[in-house]
Amino acid sequence: MTHHTVHAYAAPAPKAPLERTTVTRRELGEHDILIDIRFTGICHSDIHMARGEWGEGGHFPLVPGHEIAGVVAEVGPAVTRYAPGDRVGVGCFVDSCRTCENCLAGLEQYCTGELGMVGTYGDTGRDGRVTQGGYATGLVVDERYAVRIPDSLPLDAAAPLLCAGITLYSPLVHWKAGPGTKVAVVGLGGLGHIGVKIAHAMGAEVTVLSQTLRKKDDGLRLGADHFHATSDPATFEALAGTFDLVLNTVSAGLDLNAYFRLLRTDGTFVQLGVPDRPLPVAPFALIGGRRSFAGSKIGGIAETQEMLDFCGRHGITADVEVIPADRINEAYERVVAGDVRYRFVVDASTI
Repeated sequence: MTHHTVHAYAAPAPKAPLERTTVTRRELGEHDILIDIRFTGICHSDIHMARGEWGEGGHFPLVPGHEIAGVVAEVGPAVTRYAPGDRVGVGCFVDSCRTCENCLAGLEQYCTGELGMVGTYGDTGRDGRVTQGGYATGLVVDERYAVRIPDSLPLDAAAPLLCAGITLYSPLVHWKAGPGTKVAVVGLGGLGHIGVKIAHAMGAEVTVLSQTLRKKDDGLRLGADHFHATSDPATFEALAGTFDLVLNTVSAGLDLNAYFRLLRTDGTFVQLGVPDRPLPVAPFALIGGRRSFAGSKIGGIAETQEMLDFCGRHGITADVEVIPADRINEAYERVVAGDVRYRFVVDASTI
């Protein structure tokens, strides 16, 4: 067994432009697989991490990327789930304690053990090494933290499902979206556009709440039944008490209390985006309708596989713009400006 040196793009320091480099992957252990990465999605979380926007410190140089799609190149001697040539993906984490109550329940994303959920990049693994992500040509990961990508899904458009897809699928399943339910998706971006597709495929009545009507045609094409502009105060009057479930995919500060009033009795508002400051909540906006304010974080390995299989059956992928690696820094600026419909994906062969 030998260590694997792979080409990568890394941020050498917070806020510094990403640049081409190499990283060393660990040697294959008993249950490890080596993935030949083909495509990696660009998530807004990558930008926050690379720019040090989620607190001081962090591990640099940093190779971002947790929407990874590729093909198994090698397997360790005890691997049973995958073989060379299999199409696989890796999402937001690459390990967990495996023994806590949440891990045993398939909720590895909420691991409470000493190791905790080990992020795909910028974290510390059980071997003490800093994890480096998918803006690279290869990745070594334990087979238990990889998932199989259905043959019906192209790898480039499937890559964002490993983060954006499961981020929306998990709360839609948990809060029982389906026929007879009314779901609102706040924001039609990298997360929101996949949420519309999944909620529509589940049979829910889907409404997009976007700042303007600029993306209305896209929203309806993706599966929304209705599309409303939140910049119009009449929207909140007309839709008061309408929704069973509201999924907020944006990271900007919102008047949450206005959105709470869109919920029916016993409705739930789920926060998915991560603003850079606390959001004020008026208790009476919740108490008045026995409404709930909740959060949700990706999904476990089994649920991520379930999501991919669901997307495979329904032909759901992200709407992507595939770019070469030397345009990553440009893509970061465009993501911040909202200038992408709807997910950038890096062609790893250009790294």
